[in-house]
Amino acid sequence: MFAIIRTDGKQYRVAQGDTIRLARMSADPGDTFETDQVLAIGGEESELKFGTPVIAGAKVQGTVVQHGKDKKVIVFKRKRRKTYRRKYGHRQEHTMVKIEMISAKEVSAKKVETKKAEPAKAAPVKTAVKKAAAE
Repeated sequence: MFAIIRTDGKQYRVAQGDTIRLARMSADPGDTFETDQVLAIGGEESELKFGTPVIAGAKVQGTVVQHGKDKKVIVFKRKRRKTYRRKYGHRQEHTMVKIEMISAKEVSAKKVETKKAEPAKAAPVKTAVKKAAAE
């Protein structure tokens, strides 16, 4: 079974047992990760289900494994004939999360009880008094 989740403005395809790299979170290693932003679920036992935009009642749970940094990206700016050069680097921080469980429990659609509609009180109608035109 796999799921497509949305977090930090990005979408990830996850399956049970996968380890994914997300943007840095404020959680400590060993803490639980849980999201209900499940966009689609599919797999062996069920057909592919899509949410509008999310599937109600579906959850993905996992555990924060570790925090880290990506490789350094060098940013070099230059303008020709101006003796302008700037060089700096950046290392993006990330969090590794191990997916433990994908639950596709949908909230059952309960029948909406129809209550007897109470007659609405009619607002008093103001009658316009016509003034007799002076002849």
